[in-house]
Amino acid sequence: MIKRILSAVYIISLCLVPFYGKAQVYEQGLIDKNVALIGNDAIFISDIEDEVQMMRMSGYVADRNARCEILENLMISKLFVTQARRDSLVVTDAEIQENINNRMIQAMQALGGEQEVLDYFGKPIYELRDEWYRAIEEQLLIQQMQRKVVQNVPRMTPDAIRQYVENTAQEDLPIVPTQYRLSQIVLYPEKEAANTACKETLLDLRERILNGERFSSLARIYSEDPGSAAKGGELGMMARSVYWPAFADAAMSLKEGQVSQVVETPDGFHIIQMIEKSGDMFNARHILIKPKYTSEDRNKAFAKLDSIRTMIVDSALVTFPAAAWMFSQDPKTRTNGGVMVDEMTGSAVFEKDQLKPTDYTAIKDLEVGGISEPFESLDNEGRGNTIYKIVKVDSIVPAHTASYDTDYNLLVDDANSKNANAAIEAFIKENAASTYIKLDPLYSGCNFQYSGWIH
Repeated sequence: MIKRILSAVYIISLCLVPFYGKAQVYEQGLIDKNVALIGNDAIFISDIEDEVQMMRMSGYVADRNARCEILENLMISKLFVTQARRDSLVVTDAEIQENINNRMIQAMQALGGEQEVLDYFGKPIYELRDEWYRAIEEQLLIQQMQRKVVQNVPRMTPDAIRQYVENTAQEDLPIVPTQYRLSQIVLYPEKEAANTACKETLLDLRERILNGERFSSLARIYSEDPGSAAKGGELGMMARSVYWPAFADAAMSLKEGQVSQVVETPDGFHIIQMIEKSGDMFNARHILIKPKYTSEDRNKAFAKLDSIRTMIVDSALVTFPAAAWMFSQDPKTRTNGGVMVDEMTGSAVFEKDQLKPTDYTAIKDLEVGGISEPFESLDNEGRGNTIYKIVKVDSIVPAHTASYDTDYNLLVDDANSKNANAAIEAFIKENAASTYIKLDPLYSGCNFQYSGWIH
């Protein structure tokens, strides 16, 4: 149903800018005040508390240490903004508005809708958008300035990488975990009967809802979506872009309270009830039913895979790539001899944590050239559809410290990352030392990462 995984906890990171003349009362009766001056830019208690409010919205606990960290991040941000303005860096209104829209969608999704955002922040949407405008403008300037700082770092040449390896202690070089190259032959179960059963179940549930039963009650009993079933199938206010197109299109075509026909997505089959729509966002209930396959399906597929495996092992005439081309039903690997590729990175090299647990269990004790017994796994569509397969271990690279000869690209990335971080740190220290900074005694006891804030 949702086409990409949404993190349960995320931070809407706003470097909120100060607004002069504020006289807002914060926790424990504390009146808003200027707590830091970075050049010509002031940071107020309200700026820190606004960030605290964002953290709490995302499920984080904010104590004094968190406030000290927020303050230091805000002071660092002001250093970058100040230099960005000196360097005449600019961002467009279109860039800012796009970021504001994305931020508003995130807030609505986290809190449950527009009214919930109004209640949480205690101010109209237009005021939030106005406040976020300058904050996001500063964020974009910071990003530009950081890129500019990093761009001035010389790129590592092969000779420089060789010297980097020679001059870096072994324990400080990156560790490359055990890596596998794998090929697979995949069979799918017979889908027609299982799909028909899903549709019939949902059509029966739809009829019961139209005859007066509550959608939410049936969703709690029958839905196979673990994230929403306990909530009566309710998904919360979300942007349509987070759903599979077929799901979003069907939902947005409904009137409030209306129930859809059966909708198929890579997650399975659904019926949907619209609760509320607002622009490109909506809140709906759904019931998800996934196809079920029998032991007969499994045994039939295992028997065929076992015969294919025997043919490859016992015959010098049929190779694994040739058998994959002839028998595999996976369109993504069949035409390249069954070679498995990470869909996120495009790499044909897998580390243990990148493999599905069932796949790793099947190959973990095999040597190079070994072919697993048939096993049941999941494909990469939706939340994973049942598949049956055998896997061949094409190569194994044992865990090792990165070396120049075998892991050059990894060493380049590691060295460039360290140099970039060093350049950013040098920028912060240099500008903190040369910028007028005044810090309120209220925060003088903070254990800051950088020592240059207190002159």
